[in-house]
Amino acid sequence: MGLKKRAKVSAEFSMSSLTDIIFLLLIFFMLTSNFVQIKANDLPESDSKTVAASSIVVEIEADGRYVYNGVRMNTSALDRALRRAVNAEKDRNNVTITIAAGKSIPFDHVAKVIEIAGKLRVKAILATQPKK
Repeated sequence: MGLKKRAKVSAEFSMSSLTDIIFLLLIFFMLTSNFVQIKANDLPESDSKTVAASSIVVEIEADGRYVYNGVRMNTSALDRALRRAVNAEKDRNNVTITIAAGKSIPFDHVAKVIEIAGKLRVKAILATQPKK
């Protein structure tokens, strides 16, 4: 009985499909990442080189109004908006509120945002600029 010999299988690996998958993953992560945008104002200076991940950014304007997601609001509206944003997060342990307040802003306004973050049991950090 004559058996046919099988053709040898090539041991080559095609990289073209792998590069396509990597490119698609790169596009996916770029589209789903959060871009933190803080308006250019006179932030306090610090020599710290630590860059913290930020999921929520609250800006404090010179007149004492708060800006969250481009909307100007007072303290009670900010409290409600931050409560909704924190409750919408899947992992509350990784939620960080970044406070962007210039040097001329009274600390009372910053303290109100820190107090709201404390009530919500999330981290609050102050945005700074590097020392010159």
